[in-house]
Amino acid sequence: MTTLHHRSEGSGPAVVLLHAGVADLRMWDVQVSELVPGHSVVRCDLRGYGPTPLEPGASYSDAGDVLALLDELGLERYALVGASYGGWVALQVATAAPDRVERLVLIDPLAEVAEPDDRLRAVWREEGALVEAGDLEAATDLIVATFLGPDATEDARELLWKMQRGILESQIAAGDVANAELPVDLDRLTMPVTVVAGAHDLPFFVETARELARVLPDAELVELPWAGHLPSLERPLETAHVVRAALLD
Repeated sequence: MTTLHHRSEGSGPAVVLLHAGVADLRMWDVQVSELVPGHSVVRCDLRGYGPTPLEPGASYSDAGDVLALLDELGLERYALVGASYGGWVALQVATAAPDRVERLVLIDPLAEVAEPDDRLRAVWREEGALVEAGDLEAATDLIVATFLGPDATEDARELLWKMQRGILESQIAAGDVANAELPVDLDRLTMPVTVVAGAHDLPFFVETARELARVLPDAELVELPWAGHLPSLERPLETAHVVRAALLD
Protein backbone atom coordinates (compact mmCIF):
# COMPACT_ATOMS: atom_id res chain seq x y z
CA MET A 1 0.00 0.00 0.00
CA THR A 2 1.40 3.39 -1.02
CA THR A 3 1.14 6.05 1.69
CA LEU A 4 0.01 9.27 0.08
CA HIS A 5 2.21 12.32 0.43
CA HIS A 6 0.26 14.56 2.77
CA ARG A 7 0.33 17.54 5.09
CA SER A 8 -1.50 17.97 8.38
CA GLU A 9 -1.81 21.45 9.88
CA GLY A 10 -3.72 23.12 12.68
CA SER A 11 -5.99 21.71 15.37
CA GLY A 12 -9.70 21.31 15.89
CA PRO A 13 -12.39 19.57 13.81
CA ALA A 14 -10.78 17.71 10.90
CA VAL A 15 -11.14 18.88 7.31
CA VAL A 16 -9.77 16.78 4.43
CA LEU A 17 -8.98 18.56 1.14
CA LEU A 18 -8.87 16.52 -2.09
CA HIS A 19 -7.29 18.15 -5.13
CA ALA A 20 -8.49 18.39 -8.72
CA GLY A 21 -7.25 16.04 -11.42
CA VAL A 22 -5.20 18.83 -13.01
CA ALA A 23 -3.50 19.93 -9.77
CA ASP A 24 -1.99 18.70 -6.53
CA LEU A 25 -2.28 19.68 -2.88
CA ARG A 26 -0.69 23.07 -3.58
CA MET A 27 -3.99 24.25 -5.05
CA TRP A 28 -5.22 24.59 -1.43
CA ASP A 29 -2.35 26.69 -0.03
CA VAL A 30 -4.39 29.83 0.63
CA GLN A 31 -7.43 27.93 1.87
CA VAL A 32 -5.32 26.09 4.44
CA SER A 33 -4.01 29.36 5.86
CA GLU A 34 -7.60 30.53 6.28
CA LEU A 35 -8.97 27.26 7.70
CA VAL A 36 -6.20 26.35 10.14
CA PRO A 37 -7.45 28.71 12.84
CA GLY A 38 -10.09 26.43 14.30
CA HIS A 39 -9.58 23.35 12.10
CA SER A 40 -7.18 20.47 11.68
CA VAL A 41 -6.57 20.43 7.91
CA VAL A 42 -5.31 17.37 6.05
CA ARG A 43 -4.48 17.44 2.36
CA CYS A 44 -2.84 14.79 0.26
CA ASP A 45 -1.47 14.06 -3.19
CA LEU A 46 -3.13 11.13 -4.95
CA ARG A 47 -0.91 8.68 -6.81
CA GLY A 48 0.84 10.38 -9.71
CA TYR A 49 0.36 13.85 -8.23
CA GLY A 50 3.01 15.88 -6.44
CA PRO A 51 5.59 13.63 -4.75
CA THR A 52 3.27 10.60 -4.44
CA PRO A 53 4.61 7.99 -6.87
CA LEU A 54 2.58 6.15 -9.49
CA GLU A 55 4.35 2.89 -10.20
CA PRO A 56 4.21 1.46 -13.74
CA GLY A 57 1.39 -1.05 -14.01
CA ALA A 58 0.03 -0.14 -10.56
CA SER A 59 -3.34 -1.48 -9.41
CA TYR A 60 -4.93 0.72 -6.76
CA SER A 61 -7.90 2.85 -5.72
CA ASP A 62 -7.67 6.61 -5.11
CA ALA A 63 -10.57 6.50 -2.67
CA GLY A 64 -9.10 3.42 -0.98
CA ASP A 65 -5.78 5.23 -0.61
CA VAL A 66 -7.52 8.21 1.02
CA LEU A 67 -9.41 5.99 3.44
CA ALA A 68 -6.18 4.19 4.35
CA LEU A 69 -4.43 7.51 4.98
CA LEU A 70 -7.24 8.75 7.22
CA ASP A 71 -7.10 5.48 9.16
CA GLU A 72 -3.35 5.86 9.50
CA LEU A 73 -3.84 9.39 10.85
CA GLY A 74 -6.48 8.15 13.30
CA LEU A 75 -9.24 10.41 11.97
CA GLU A 76 -12.61 8.98 12.93
CA ARG A 77 -14.74 11.98 11.88
CA TYR A 78 -14.02 14.63 9.30
CA ALA A 79 -15.43 16.99 6.70
CA LEU A 80 -14.48 16.29 3.09
CA VAL A 81 -13.77 19.04 0.54
CA GLY A 82 -13.17 17.89 -3.02
CA ALA A 83 -12.54 19.86 -6.21
CA SER A 84 -13.30 18.44 -9.66
CA TYR A 85 -11.94 14.87 -9.71
CA GLY A 86 -11.30 15.26 -5.99
CA GLY A 87 -15.05 15.70 -5.65
CA TRP A 88 -15.58 12.32 -7.31
CA VAL A 89 -13.10 10.73 -4.92
CA ALA A 90 -14.90 12.43 -2.02
CA LEU A 91 -18.21 10.92 -3.14
CA GLN A 92 -16.61 7.47 -3.15
CA VAL A 93 -15.09 7.96 0.29
CA ALA A 94 -18.35 9.29 1.71
CA THR A 95 -20.31 6.35 0.29
CA ALA A 96 -17.82 3.89 1.80
CA ALA A 97 -17.82 5.57 5.23
CA PRO A 98 -20.87 7.82 5.55
CA ASP A 99 -20.84 7.62 9.35
CA ARG A 100 -17.37 9.21 9.39
CA VAL A 101 -18.08 12.13 7.04
CA GLU A 102 -19.68 15.05 8.85
CA ARG A 103 -19.99 17.33 5.81
CA LEU A 104 -19.23 17.35 2.12
CA VAL A 105 -18.12 20.36 0.08
CA LEU A 106 -17.95 19.61 -3.66
CA ILE A 107 -16.38 22.32 -5.83
CA ASP A 108 -17.13 21.99 -9.57
CA PRO A 109 -17.20 18.24 -9.02
CA LEU A 110 -16.99 15.32 -11.35
CA ALA A 111 -19.87 12.85 -10.92
CA GLU A 112 -21.84 10.39 -13.01
CA VAL A 113 -25.06 12.41 -13.03
CA ALA A 114 -24.60 14.22 -16.35
CA GLU A 115 -23.23 13.45 -19.81
CA PRO A 116 -19.95 15.09 -20.90
CA ASP A 117 -20.73 17.96 -23.28
CA ASP A 118 -19.15 18.52 -26.70
CA ARG A 119 -16.75 21.16 -25.36
CA LEU A 120 -15.34 18.82 -22.74
CA ARG A 121 -15.03 15.96 -25.22
CA ALA A 122 -13.19 18.28 -27.61
CA VAL A 123 -10.71 19.20 -24.87
CA TRP A 124 -10.13 15.52 -24.10
CA ARG A 125 -9.51 14.77 -27.79
CA GLU A 126 -7.13 17.69 -28.25
CA GLU A 127 -5.21 16.90 -25.09
CA GLY A 128 -4.92 13.25 -26.08
CA ALA A 129 -3.63 14.14 -29.53
CA LEU A 130 -1.03 16.53 -28.12
CA VAL A 131 0.19 13.99 -25.56
CA GLU A 132 0.34 11.30 -28.24
CA ALA A 133 2.46 13.66 -30.35
CA GLY A 134 4.75 14.28 -27.38
CA ASP A 135 3.89 17.99 -27.15
CA LEU A 136 3.47 18.24 -23.39
CA GLU A 137 4.00 22.00 -23.47
CA ALA A 138 0.95 22.53 -25.68
CA ALA A 139 -1.09 19.95 -23.74
CA THR A 140 -0.35 21.81 -20.51
CA ASP A 141 -1.17 25.15 -22.10
CA LEU A 142 -4.54 23.73 -23.20
CA ILE A 143 -5.45 22.58 -19.68
CA VAL A 144 -4.52 25.92 -18.11
CA ALA A 145 -6.51 27.86 -20.71
CA THR A 146 -9.53 25.56 -20.34
CA PHE A 147 -9.83 25.21 -16.60
CA LEU A 148 -8.82 28.58 -15.14
CA GLY A 149 -11.43 31.32 -15.10
CA PRO A 150 -10.90 34.96 -16.08
CA ASP A 151 -9.96 36.15 -12.59
CA ALA A 152 -6.90 33.93 -12.24
CA THR A 153 -3.62 35.79 -11.79
CA GLU A 154 -0.43 35.04 -13.69
CA ASP A 155 0.95 33.43 -10.52
CA ALA A 156 -2.05 31.09 -10.40
CA ARG A 157 -1.63 30.21 -14.07
CA GLU A 158 2.06 29.49 -13.53
CA LEU A 159 1.33 27.27 -10.53
CA LEU A 160 -1.34 25.30 -12.39
CA TRP A 161 1.02 24.93 -15.37
CA LYS A 162 3.74 23.46 -13.14
CA MET A 163 1.31 21.10 -11.40
CA GLN A 164 -0.27 19.85 -14.62
CA ARG A 165 3.05 19.39 -16.40
CA GLY A 166 4.30 17.23 -13.54
CA ILE A 167 1.10 15.17 -13.64
CA LEU A 168 1.46 14.49 -17.37
CA GLU A 169 5.06 13.39 -16.94
CA SER A 170 4.13 11.06 -14.07
CA GLN A 171 1.20 9.51 -15.91
CA ILE A 172 3.17 8.96 -19.11
CA ALA A 173 6.03 7.33 -17.21
CA ALA A 174 3.60 4.97 -15.43
CA GLY A 175 1.87 3.80 -18.62
CA ASP A 176 -1.25 1.68 -18.21
CA VAL A 177 -2.46 1.46 -14.61
CA ALA A 178 -5.66 0.14 -12.98
CA ASN A 179 -7.42 2.66 -10.71
CA ALA A 180 -10.46 0.90 -9.22
CA GLU A 181 -13.32 3.21 -8.30
CA LEU A 182 -15.39 2.49 -5.20
CA PRO A 183 -19.20 2.52 -5.59
CA VAL A 184 -21.05 5.82 -5.24
CA ASP A 185 -24.55 5.74 -3.75
CA LEU A 186 -26.02 9.22 -3.45
CA ASP A 187 -28.86 7.95 -1.24
CA ARG A 188 -26.31 7.07 1.46
CA LEU A 189 -24.98 10.63 1.59
CA THR A 190 -27.36 12.11 4.15
CA MET A 191 -24.78 14.46 5.67
CA PRO A 192 -25.03 18.19 4.79
CA VAL A 193 -23.53 18.85 1.35
CA THR A 194 -22.55 22.14 -0.27
CA VAL A 195 -22.10 21.99 -4.04
CA VAL A 196 -20.22 24.86 -5.68
CA ALA A 197 -20.47 25.73 -9.38
CA GLY A 198 -18.48 28.32 -11.34
CA ALA A 199 -20.43 30.24 -13.97
CA HIS A 200 -17.43 30.24 -16.34
CA ASP A 201 -16.90 26.48 -16.04
CA LEU A 202 -17.63 24.02 -18.84
CA PRO A 203 -21.36 23.18 -19.12
CA PHE A 204 -20.79 19.58 -17.99
CA PHE A 205 -19.50 20.65 -14.59
CA VAL A 206 -22.20 23.26 -14.07
CA GLU A 207 -24.89 20.71 -14.92
CA THR A 208 -23.23 18.13 -12.67
CA ALA A 209 -23.18 20.52 -9.70
CA ARG A 210 -26.80 21.50 -10.16
CA GLU A 211 -27.92 17.89 -10.51
CA LEU A 212 -26.02 16.78 -7.42
CA ALA A 213 -27.59 19.60 -5.43
CA ARG A 214 -31.00 18.49 -6.68
CA VAL A 215 -30.72 14.77 -5.93
CA LEU A 216 -28.63 14.62 -2.74
CA PRO A 217 -30.79 14.36 0.39
CA ASP A 218 -29.44 17.45 2.20
CA ALA A 219 -27.66 19.69 -0.31
CA GLU A 220 -27.23 23.39 -1.02
CA LEU A 221 -26.04 24.83 -4.33
CA VAL A 222 -23.69 27.83 -4.35
CA GLU A 223 -23.09 29.38 -7.77
CA LEU A 224 -20.12 31.72 -8.16
CA PRO A 225 -20.66 34.19 -11.02
CA TRP A 226 -16.94 34.99 -11.29
CA ALA A 227 -15.53 31.46 -11.15
CA GLY A 228 -14.27 28.98 -13.68
CA HIS A 229 -13.39 25.39 -12.85
CA LEU A 230 -10.80 26.07 -10.15
CA PRO A 231 -12.03 28.88 -7.90
CA SER A 232 -9.49 28.01 -5.21
CA LEU A 233 -6.80 29.25 -7.61
CA GLU A 234 -8.84 32.08 -9.14
CA ARG A 235 -10.04 33.94 -6.05
CA PRO A 236 -8.34 32.03 -3.22
CA LEU A 237 -9.60 34.10 -0.29
CA GLU A 238 -13.20 34.18 -1.50
CA THR A 239 -13.12 30.44 -2.03
CA ALA A 240 -11.72 29.95 1.46
CA HIS A 241 -14.64 31.95 2.83
CA VAL A 242 -17.10 29.81 0.84
CA VAL A 243 -15.56 26.65 2.26
CA ARG A 244 -15.46 27.97 5.80
CA ALA A 245 -19.10 29.05 5.59
CA ALA A 246 -20.07 25.58 4.35
CA LEU A 247 -18.22 23.95 7.22
CA LEU A 248 -19.79 26.17 9.86
CA ASP A 249 -23.32 26.22 8.43
